[in-house]
Amino acid sequence: MAELLGQAPAVFASVVFLFALLVGSFLNVVIYRLPLMMERDWRAQCSDLMNEPASELPEGRFNLLVPSSRCPGCGVAIKPHQNIPVLSYLFLRGRCAACKTAISARYPLVEASTALLAALVAWRFGFGLEAGMAILLTLCLIVISLIDFDRQLIPDSIVLPLLWVGLLMSLFHPQPGSEVLFIPSSDAIIGAAIGYLSLWSFYWIFKLATGKEGMGYGDFKLLGALGAWLGYQALFTIIMMSAVVGAVLGIALIVIRGRDRQVPMPFGPFLAAAGWLVMMFGDTIKSVLKLPF
Repeated sequence: MAELLGQAPAVFASVVFLFALLVGSFLNVVIYRLPLMMERDWRAQCSDLMNEPASELPEGRFNLLVPSSRCPGCGVAIKPHQNIPVLSYLFLRGRCAACKTAISARYPLVEASTALLAALVAWRFGFGLEAGMAILLTLCLIVISLIDFDRQLIPDSIVLPLLWVGLLMSLFHPQPGSEVLFIPSSDAIIGAAIGYLSLWSFYWIFKLATGKEGMGYGDFKLLGALGAWLGYQALFTIIMMSAVVGAVLGIALIVIRGRDRQVPMPFGPFLAAAGWLVMMFGDTIKSVLKLPF
């Protein structure tokens, strides 16, 4: 089986696509529940410090596995055959089987996007350990992007392990067949340090100059993690791409949709997208844009 996947990129990408559809369904759970789990924990800690009952905390166990998925409208548990990625949404015509409440199209979109991006990574790197790690990074970046988009929050429980995994991977350099990941330890360590400190420095310069916070600490950690995975050489390209795309999109939203310019826009999704593109097409991007690094 391994020999077949190694010799047939299309077969490997197809297998990854199907598996990633299932993973995408779980990512929807993580994106929705992880911020709520963090909020419950914060409220419990505040309650302990203030010696007051945590009256606003929901009762019962609440984590990534418990309780089972339910319709937000009627609370009826979703049956296994109603939870098949993408297909169940199409079969149910985007509505709950019990109460007919509309189901957000975001759920199948996340599932399909996860499968497509993972399959592209599998096609790009081919069967092997590097593809597995690249897919792992892709899944984490999807979760980070959507949580930051929803909550303007990048969970430490995802980004910090991502940073450490990137550093530990460098211990296995050189990895046979690896082209992008498993970089030398010096590149990973310098990348993590420069990634974090560059945005940290910008944060304080901007804050001292304007009295406002231009970004959050989660952005520093995310760029540090990308530096640990891709090396310090990739950071300039990532920063430039994320800044340009973020500025263009921000201006477009203000002009076209009348977005309040005082409302902060999360920067994490732009960093994540730029990091993923550099991982996939770094040399091509540098060649086309004629970047110096």
